[in-house]
Amino acid sequence: MPPKFKRKLSKILLKIKIPLLILGVICLLGLIISLKPKTKPSFWWSVLFSNPLKNTFSWTNILLLGVPGGDHEGSDLTDTMIFLGFNQNNGKTVLISFPRDLWSETLRAKINSAYHYGEEKKSGGGLVLAKSIIEEITDQPIHYAVKIDFRGFIKIIDLLGGVEIEVERAFDDYKFPIEGKENDPCDGDPEYKCRYQHIHFDKGRQLLNGEKALQYVRSRNAEGDEGTDFGRSKRQQKLILSLKDRIFSPEFLFKPKTIAQLIKILPGVIETDIDEKDLPYFGKMIIKINFAEIKTLSLEEFLISPPAWQYGQWVLVPQTGDFSKIQEYIKEQILE
Repeated sequence: MPPKFKRKLSKILLKIKIPLLILGVICLLGLIISLKPKTKPSFWWSVLFSNPLKNTFSWTNILLLGVPGGDHEGSDLTDTMIFLGFNQNNGKTVLISFPRDLWSETLRAKINSAYHYGEEKKSGGGLVLAKSIIEEITDQPIHYAVKIDFRGFIKIIDLLGGVEIEVERAFDDYKFPIEGKENDPCDGDPEYKCRYQHIHFDKGRQLLNGEKALQYVRSRNAEGDEGTDFGRSKRQQKLILSLKDRIFSPEFLFKPKTIAQLIKILPGVIETDIDEKDLPYFGKMIIKINFAEIKTLSLEEFLISPPAWQYGQWVLVPQTGDFSKIQEYIKEQILE
């Protein structure tokens, strides 16, 4: 497996947990919103004993999309594309991460451009086209989609008062990208040093604000062990656990004003085709997920990187020439 292929695939796989967590927050808020004195008993009966969510053979499938946001070129390209399948009967959950460089013959482009091209045609078309492309790859229906702007990630953490992280070892990253300078010519500097900043983390337990937390989990050029995919993965896992503890803590759940502020923030950082009335049912779904037993699937063994001249750029394509083997693999894992 070419090192470049592994690095690119790992970058996508490592982004799984943040969109999943935010989806959980959205659903939890839906459940909280429904906690109103005027709520009729029939509503609670429906939430507890019925399941109006779309599903196919008890599986509800959601496409999670993550975009960098901002005003720079490529701000609406989906760096993160994740299939989340949840079995309503037994709580089994499957996650499949799709490399952004995976080639789509339908698009005649990489799959991370599906949302962009869909929005160009029609507002709201981004979710529709992205779902269609992933359905084509997986041969599985996509019932819902959620797009997340990662700039909102900073706002959410700041609203929560930051997150406490135990930094295992100090590290530096001298090439962390500066938002807004992605296309800066840097006065002709061939190394484009003006596009990057130096970030540093000390060893030990510390409270990180939103911006610092995002740097902590997205750093890709750190020196030493923290510059490896394994090191970055561990950092993201630490952040997820810290966020989970923060969100489900009494300090948050019993602060109506903070919850109201979070509800106000979310519409500006997410786009979804999930109906508001269905959010409590998604909340029930999230509660049933055993986060310790989520099955995470990798498509690495099915993909290759052909010579760049074949497609005019570096892309990933199925080894067999089509997605049939990938589709068989996904069906096996779901039916297992």
